[in-house]
Amino acid sequence: MFTEVIQPRFSETDALGHINNTVVAVWFEACRTPIFKIFTPELDLQRWPLIVASIAVDFKAQLHYGSEVEVRSWISRIGNSSFEVTQQAWQQGQCCAEGKAALVHFDYQLQKAKALSPALKAALEAHALQPS
Repeated sequence: MFTEVIQPRFSETDALGHINNTVVAVWFEACRTPIFKIFTPELDLQRWPLIVASIAVDFKAQLHYGSEVEVRSWISRIGNSSFEVTQQAWQQGQCCAEGKAALVHFDYQLQKAKALSPALKAALEAHALQPS
């Protein structure tokens, strides 16, 4: 599991004083960077091998400005050419949002999915943890 702490910015609040719901998906994407580095350690966009097939976020509680947020990320499913990342946003000891992203290992030249190698699967499996 990967964890990253985010300090919400004032500009990320909405008219009601909560963190805007669109911000959580952006935070989750940013916190997938360690997973991206499994595939492209230097994050070279010319050699980028992933596409997003789907994302979903469920909101469980309000997030607020002025208190840090811990984002937890782990691999929740590994397929032949795709995998799923589950992520949670925790603030003040409470899980406030949970999301899932399905990512596909993709060959842009051939415009089709590419099988995950045994080495990539092993690297993903090393982060296939469920938090308690």
